[in-house]
Amino acid sequence: MIASLLFVTLAAPAQGYATRDLGPWKVAAARDGDGCFMTRSYPRDGDTTLLFGLSADGSNRLTVLNANWSIKPRDRLTLDYRLSNRRFPRQLAIGLAAGDKQGFVSTFDAKFPAQFAAATSLAIFRGEVPVERLTLEGTGVAVAELRRCVAASKGAPAARDAGDEAIPRDPFADSQPKRRK
Repeated sequence: MIASLLFVTLAAPAQGYATRDLGPWKVAAARDGDGCFMTRSYPRDGDTTLLFGLSADGSNRLTVLNANWSIKPRDRLTLDYRLSNRRFPRQLAIGLAAGDKQGFVSTFDAKFPAQFAAATSLAIFRGEVPVERLTLEGTGVAVAELRRCVAASKGAPAARDAGDEAIPRDPFADSQPKRRK
């Protein structure tokens, strides 16, 4: 799931949901079909990327990446998050890498998406050391679209029956053998 989250910009539209740009945010379906995510880049030293994902089961994850950071994949640490005036102290964060960036992912309770949508800023600290301070304008609209994306992914067409395996995905493609009558 984390891999699909990290490659939002490379993801093809999944489950019938077309990627949407909403101001500074991009909302897309996860490649694995397990929900959707929204992402935004911040033009600063190291080009910070923020991703927020919501799964079909309601779980969520927040990922922050930066090319200057030295955190290693699978490192485990605790970080303090602050959304506007709401605090989330001592949250588990797991290190990861994507492309030329390193960062971390954390999960939150079921109330977090609504709190994230209402926030205007996000600050992250490692003890007394500030990790990042980000503005969240447009987050409410993007989270609403994220929820629509997740709903669309839940209503995806059912998988094919096992007996249908002989039927090609596109029987009209030029590469399909033609049968004579």
